[in-house]
Amino acid sequence: DDVVLKNKEYVDLITGDIYSHKTYYMGLVDDKNKVNFYDGQIRVVDPAGKEFAKFKAQNYLDHIREHVEPWTYVRFSYLKKVGWKGFVDGKESGVFRVAPLARLNASDGMATPQAQEAYEKMYEVLGGKPVHSTLAFHWARLVEALYAAERTLELAKDPEITSDDIVNLPTETPKEGIGVVEAPRGTLIHHYQTDDNGILTGVNLIVATQNNSAAINMSVEKAAKALIKNGDVPDGILNMIEMAFRAYDPCHACATHSLPGRTPLEVSVYDADGELVKKLVN
Repeated sequence: DDVVLKNKEYVDLITGDIYSHKTYYMGLVDDKNKVNFYDGQIRVVDPAGKEFAKFKAQNYLDHIREHVEPWTYVRFSYLKKVGWKGFVDGKESGVFRVAPLARLNASDGMATPQAQEAYEKMYEVLGGKPVHSTLAFHWARLVEALYAAERTLELAKDPEITSDDIVNLPTETPKEGIGVVEAPRGTLIHHYQTDDNGILTGVNLIVATQNNSAAINMSVEKAAKALIKNGDVPDGILNMIEMAFRAYDPCHACATHSLPGRTPLEVSVYDADGELVKKLVN
C-alpha cells in the first residue's frame, strides 16, 4: 500500500490507457464460480464482465479456435462464437485473455477468506469489475498467492493427504484424453489421442501464452505507439514497453512448441511513414 497505492504516478500508470485492453477473460471456476486451479469448468466473461460461456474441457473445440499468421509459429487463440477480427479489443473481437487477472475477472471471488478480502480490495481500488489494466495482472498474482497459501494449509490438515488409498490402476488403454488446469500464466489445455498400444497419434496443446498471444502483441504495439517519440528509444522507454508484455509472464517456447535455449528479443522502430528507424536486439 505505502509503495504503490500512495504513489499517484504508480496508480496512474496502472489505471491509465497505455496498458489497458477491453477484452474477454477466461478461467477455471468451481461450482460456485470461485477461482479454481485444477477442477471445475472454463468460464468466459465479456468485456463488461457478463458471463459469455461456461463449458467443460472436453468441449473446448466448440468454443476456442486458433488463428495462424505467416510471420510467427505462435497460433492465436480466439473465441469461436465471436470470430477472429484481427489484433483489436472490444466485444466484437474474439480476443480473450487468461492468467491471474483474467481468472479473477472470470470468477465471482476466491474460495478462502483472506484471499477474498484481497480480491474485494483490488476491485474497490481499481474501480470495479472487470479490471482491464494489464499491469493489474501483478496485483492479481498477489491475491492468488494468498489464496494458494490458505489452500495449502487446508490441504495439509486434510487426513486424505496421508491416506494409503492412493493407487489408481488403469483398467484399459485410453484412446483420447482432454484436460485443463490453470498454470500460473493462464489456462492450459492438453488434448491427446492414442492407438491401441497407447502410442500417441494426435496431440494438441493450447497453452497460456498462446491464449494471451494476440493481447500481448496488442499491448506491445499500444505501449510503443504511446511512448516512443521521434524514433528515440532510451532504456527507460524500452523498459516501459517491456512492462506491457512481462505482465503476462510469457513463455514463447511453450507457445511456439520450440526450445531454442534462449529468449531473443528484437524491437523494430518505424516512423510515421513506415520507414525503419532503429532495430534493438538483446
